[in-house]
Amino acid sequence: MKHLILALLLLSSLNYTHAQPQRKAPLPKDEIAMQYAETITTDDLSQHLNQLAGKEFMGRGNGQDGLTKAAQYIAKYFEQFGLTPMGDEKSYFQNVPLLTTEKMDAQIAINNTNYEFLKDYYCFNRSTTNMTEQLTEVLFLGYGIDDPTYNDYKNIDVKGKTIIVLQGEPMMPDSSYILTKSKTASVWTTDWRKKTEVAKSKGVKNMLVITPDIAAKVTQYKSYILGEGMMQLAADVNNTNPTEKITNTFYINPTMAKQLLGKNYKKLTASVQKGKPKSKIIPTNLRLQVKKATKELNVANILGYIEGTDLKDELIILTAHYDHLGFDHGEVYYGADDDGSGTVALLEMAQAFAQAKAEGNGPRRSILIMPVAGEEKGLLGSRYYTDIAPVFPLKNTVADLNTDMIGRIDDQHKNGDYIYIIGDDKLSSELRRINEAMNLRYSQIDLDYRYNDENDPNRFYYRSDHYNFAKNNIPVIFYFNGTHPDYHKPTDTVDKIDFGAMEKRTRLIFHTAWELANRPDRIPVDSHKK
Repeated sequence: MKHLILALLLLSSLNYTHAQPQRKAPLPKDEIAMQYAETITTDDLSQHLNQLAGKEFMGRGNGQDGLTKAAQYIAKYFEQFGLTPMGDEKSYFQNVPLLTTEKMDAQIAINNTNYEFLKDYYCFNRSTTNMTEQLTEVLFLGYGIDDPTYNDYKNIDVKGKTIIVLQGEPMMPDSSYILTKSKTASVWTTDWRKKTEVAKSKGVKNMLVITPDIAAKVTQYKSYILGEGMMQLAADVNNTNPTEKITNTFYINPTMAKQLLGKNYKKLTASVQKGKPKSKIIPTNLRLQVKKATKELNVANILGYIEGTDLKDELIILTAHYDHLGFDHGEVYYGADDDGSGTVALLEMAQAFAQAKAEGNGPRRSILIMPVAGEEKGLLGSRYYTDIAPVFPLKNTVADLNTDMIGRIDDQHKNGDYIYIIGDDKLSSELRRINEAMNLRYSQIDLDYRYNDENDPNRFYYRSDHYNFAKNNIPVIFYFNGTHPDYHKPTDTVDKIDFGAMEKRTRLIFHTAWELANRPDRIPVDSHKK
């Protein structure tokens, strides 16, 4: 009897167990990540890109209807995926106020003598603000160079001052350059931005650059000088952006410089030309004026948010610019690779993260998916977010992963099993290691670092939206496939996209974002490479 009761109890237990739903063992961490990465497919990428880089959106030009349609398309899918809107007035759209200059009038007078714009001097639309100043002194500051080998700024207070500097850099008697110790000029000669960046960082109010070849420069840069097709943040034009005060920069001929410096001109210039820094405050009567006739237009960044769990106050941002060159002179600049490819990669990653959250596998840190506008006009959308209206505190932003052109194969490679990695080691010692580990574990494509070199003449590190995060001390990675003959041409079309390469690259970016969002510790900001 006892044995019969035990047998019945055992049979009952087996039947009960069989009747209960079988609880699945939790998937290993790697398999969970792979499960959602596999939702990123060539079919979905192709479907989205054929829409965004198709004729309906007319090249997604800033200020054009095509960009507005593209923004609505992206927002529709963010809503469908269940992302939380984090733009203005509980929408997905963060309005970015821009001004386009229709006419610029610049005037310079020295000792009550008026000089002629585009003949005696010039200035760039983007490097000046609306301003009128009557000055009684200028500070001569050599070449305006701040370098360990030669430094004009050392122990000189320039904040709020108007400086006058020479073009180029000092040379030795044998015509080699002091900074490079060779016949090759340094970046202080080859990159005109360098002196303006340094002057701005040091708080210089106005800078006059003595430029012998004014006529040649005007011919070369006239469209940029006049600002044809240029746009600026409204806060920059009015110089009200608290974090991006512009140093008004004017390029003047030697005749004007002699009028400003008087009898000091020859002695001062001769001294610094020999590599001996020299500065001197010179009394003068100088009037500077810039007036711009502007037209206001609005574009929008698109903000879709996925809230994290136990580390939700920390944020990973994924960016790509969805604007391109639009419709111009009767042609559509489709921008399939630049940057339709990055934009649809964001859509696919948004869907993957949203699905993970819906199924109880959401990220520990929060994710902000942010396609930005205005990139083609000077990284304006991302700069508006970082410098003027960050929705989340920048100090809580762990990293920005920026995707700009990942759909093509350049002349340096035979197939799409590669991606250029830029900026990954500039601020954090761990970010490169994490990206490489994710690539080794999941993707096994070639990570090409050639454009990460500080001396790379292309300066790609400074040319896409990640830079506005990096300059705010936020670690970044810029994913890039390199340029090609269709870059910034109407022929950048969908039929030339390698969707297989796009899928691999997008999955790598997703895995790196997943790891950054779920690892226990926030990556450190400890590298500070130049």
